[in-house]
Amino acid sequence: MKSILLISTVLFSFSAFNQTQGIAYSAVGKGVATTFVTDYHCLGINTSALGWGTGYAGKSTTMGMTEFGFGVYSDAMNSAKLKKFFGAVKDQALGANPPPYDWNAQREAAGDYAQAGVSMFLNLNWFGFAYQNEKLGGIAFNVQENYQWYSKFNQQTTDILFRGKFSSYFDSLKIVLNGDTSMIANAANLSSDTLNAVVLGSISHPLKLSAITNGSEIRSVWNRYYNFGYGRKLFGKDSVFVVYGGVGGRFIQSMAMFNMQSNENGLYMYSSVTPRFNIDYGNVAMSNPSTFLQSGNFPKSVGNGYGIDFSLSAILFNKLKIAASINNIGQVVYNRNVYKVNDTLLSQVSVNGLSDYNVTQSINQLLRDGGMLSLQGQEKYILKNAADFRVGASMDFGKIFTVGVDIVAPFDRTRPGSITNPVFSIGGELRPTNWLCLSAGYFGGGIYKSNIPVGIKFVLKNGAYEFGISSYDALSFFMNSSNSLSAAMGVARFRF
Repeated sequence: MKSILLISTVLFSFSAFNQTQGIAYSAVGKGVATTFVTDYHCLGINTSALGWGTGYAGKSTTMGMTEFGFGVYSDAMNSAKLKKFFGAVKDQALGANPPPYDWNAQREAAGDYAQAGVSMFLNLNWFGFAYQNEKLGGIAFNVQENYQWYSKFNQQTTDILFRGKFSSYFDSLKIVLNGDTSMIANAANLSSDTLNAVVLGSISHPLKLSAITNGSEIRSVWNRYYNFGYGRKLFGKDSVFVVYGGVGGRFIQSMAMFNMQSNENGLYMYSSVTPRFNIDYGNVAMSNPSTFLQSGNFPKSVGNGYGIDFSLSAILFNKLKIAASINNIGQVVYNRNVYKVNDTLLSQVSVNGLSDYNVTQSINQLLRDGGMLSLQGQEKYILKNAADFRVGASMDFGKIFTVGVDIVAPFDRTRPGSITNPVFSIGGELRPTNWLCLSAGYFGGGIYKSNIPVGIKFVLKNGAYEFGISSYDALSFFMNSSNSLSAAMGVARFRF
């Protein structure tokens, strides 16, 4: 089975952090975005900025493509381990076949992931367009691919996911050797021949799934957004005080969603995954009213929905910008391959466990026939979007330097794709020449520790062509103890 991340990673190779800066690679290097973005970059962030103009004299239209970003973060794993994780994801996406982990490597990986929160995203802008006019205001459109992952497992769940039927949770192993079937005790000193003959792990006194997974969670979503927005001046006197308003929205196609939370209130899980990934649900699929088997070269969507944005901003004396917005209010209705969990006793597992460091494959371990979860098919599932509220401000110090602050907060941290807690950031941009922009900042909050984003952008022919590269955390380049890996890039932005 290919992980839910496969197609998103392939898209990246061809061409949260990102929830606070979106696809705007130039904002990534600052760590702040609310009052820095304009044109189609402001969609999903601050659509009122469409009324500000492009910032380049004589240019009203902006087009862009081939903009992407990725980030991996952990509150407990260092950059060396995160490189192993991202390397395993990339190998699978590109068709590489490194040797699978043996039982000792699985045990070591389980220890690394136990109690460690891991967050990952991948973003790709297929195409963006904006037209901004002082009298009419600004309109914008773009098509964006977005993948989000967050997981954190307790020790026992991690052990079962990585080691499968060999987990220490099971006290007995069923083996088939030379045509004979027998049960043996699960022990640490079994020979390789015996381990290769194991077909099932079982326990004589099983626990309920909610007890085994207590303290564990996965929130994952893969969406394609068709974004649009409009912003314009509402009232005020130029160069003194001007107020702008904006509205935006999006049509959402969802390829995959997995939402599992286990705590003292019990176990909750809903999933809906495109058939492109060939998850074998077993006999439960025959009675599921939403079973969907149609596949193809490109993944079919399993849900559709919408999101709505509202924003206001003000510019004082052409120097101070203040803005606030509410983004992505809406929902997605899933009606294909929808499953929920039954909180039953976990008495046996037949899967082998994860074959490498790619923890996103755990969804397969949980959903497939013979895996960890007991499933029940559903007709549909309605998921509220990962909406957020943001407020920001920035000050221009002439044409050379701009500094700003942002606060981004989730409406509900439990929704897949949502940031976990408010994120606070401060950053700025230095323009020593007309063609060079240098940026840096700081952000923390959410699950993040101290992060130092940096970026460089080249602006040629008075904004006619622009390209650049940024990192969400420069510390990852210099410190092995850093908790993140990231990059954002744009190579094809034009204005005319």
